[in-house]
Amino acid sequence: MKLSLSLAMGAILAAALLTGCSTTTCCSTSSDGSSKSGDAAHNHSAVATGAVDAEGFTPIFDGTWTNWRAGERPDSWTIVNGAFRANGDRSHIYYYGPLAPFKDFELKVDVKTEPGSNGGIYIHTKYQDEGWPWGGYEIQVNNTHSDWRKTASVYAVQDVKEQFAKDNEWWTQHIVVKGNNIKVYINDKLVNDYTEEAGRQPGKDFERKLNSGTIALQAHDPKSVVLYKNIRIKKL
Repeated sequence: MKLSLSLAMGAILAAALLTGCSTTTCCSTSSDGSSKSGDAAHNHSAVATGAVDAEGFTPIFDGTWTNWRAGERPDSWTIVNGAFRANGDRSHIYYYGPLAPFKDFELKVDVKTEPGSNGGIYIHTKYQDEGWPWGGYEIQVNNTHSDWRKTASVYAVQDVKEQFAKDNEWWTQHIVVKGNNIKVYINDKLVNDYTEEAGRQPGKDFERKLNSGTIALQAHDPKSVVLYKNIRIKKL
């Protein structure tokens, strides 16, 4: 009887490992194919997500929670059809995989917004349990939200007032960080080119200074719906 019980427990543990979830924390999947986090930590093994492509980019999101972690309110996030879907109270998810931290890099993210939505992509940031991320810069995601700072803004530092992307359509947000410069492209069009001034000091409320760190994605508010997929990065 003891041997049979041990074999059964071993089978359960092996099955859990094969699915990428621990026996105590796992991502649940609903009937529509979407998945939610089972906890805020997303206890998956930190492994590289994908192979380097012909342009030198490595995928860091494989349609699961592997290598991503929510700071607060993980229920603001689901994974739907291979995309992170942000919809709910303020929450940020952070990449914590083996490629981090990042200093000089190119990041490409395919993004789609519903009308009136606000989101963001953080660079050179650090994990926080709660609150708006203090570290690094936010690169804005916003086509028709009431905030006048539109998609591709280096938020509250060098802002974009024009709309270069459309709601309900996927676009590629391409962020290049090299030395003291940030370039933001929307569908291959250079929209923002910001060079950090010499001697810039971290702010009190937000750092807003180039350093090094990880990538984070934003769920802004319950009325905003933003999807992020095909997330890939190349260190420079």
